[in-house]
Amino acid sequence: MLAASIFVALCAHVSVPLPFTPVPVVLSDFAVVLVGLLLGPAMASAALGVYLLEGAAGLPVFSPAGPGGIAHLLGPTAGYLFAYPVAAAIAGWVRRMAREALGGVAATAIAATLASAAILLSGAAWLAHWMHLSVTGAWALAVAPFLLGAAVKIATAVSVATSADSLRKV
Repeated sequence: MLAASIFVALCAHVSVPLPFTPVPVVLSDFAVVLVGLLLGPAMASAALGVYLLEGAAGLPVFSPAGPGGIAHLLGPTAGYLFAYPVAAAIAGWVRRMAREALGGVAATAIAATLASAAILLSGAAWLAHWMHLSVTGAWALAVAPFLLGAAVKIATAVSVATSADSLRKV
């Protein structure tokens, strides 16, 4: 669990601020989905809970684009962050439940997509509340700019997770 939270923290530091939104592009959402796919729902959700506690305690685990510490959990990206344990659980649970019916790659892709959608929707809902945005405004600032990147991150997480499965069988 600790290694997973450190992996997410390292990925959070790969951060690119965007001039038109308070939400930066980060790799932490990729890490969250991958952790969920690899560790399963309970362990992954616990690891992301640890990650949030580390950040709340002031450890430098969140994106450097924000204020850090507990203030980060109250700012514009809080909705994304609080979705992390849930998204990791979704990725692990859906993958586990769908693997027999759909096969490894399809189940993994669906699980990663649903987990990523949970992060984006939670982030958009919080940002809409935080900035008093309409649905259209929330879409424009919290979802649309991140869809292409999310697709790339989902594909990469699926590739890594299915490759890890292959290695386990050897």
